[in-house]
Amino acid sequence: MANEEILEQQEEEATILTLTDEDGVSTDFEYLDSVEYEGKEYLVLMPAEEEANEIVILEIEPVDEENENYLPVMDEKVLNAVYGIFKERYKDVLTFED
Repeated sequence: MANEEILEQQEEEATILTLTDEDGVSTDFEYLDSVEYEGKEYLVLMPAEEEANEIVILEIEPVDEENENYLPVMDEKVLNAVYGIFKERYKDVLTFED
């Protein structure tokens, strides 16, 4: 499958997640991927705003079988590792600015 076809398929299947922070503010994010690193799973999201060019990485914390919390990642090493895995997976599909 050509890179253009992969991008088109991803755009058509974009999943929007609405997350609410501790202050009750809701924000829409586009789901990009989930990455497993050192036994934990992380979400890779992008703000759903049209001009967004940054990503957000959140740790998934299971609560029970149906619910999970999404926690900010404070460890720079973990952020860089998860971002590196994401970049490697999509290096032929996306353009990254460092």
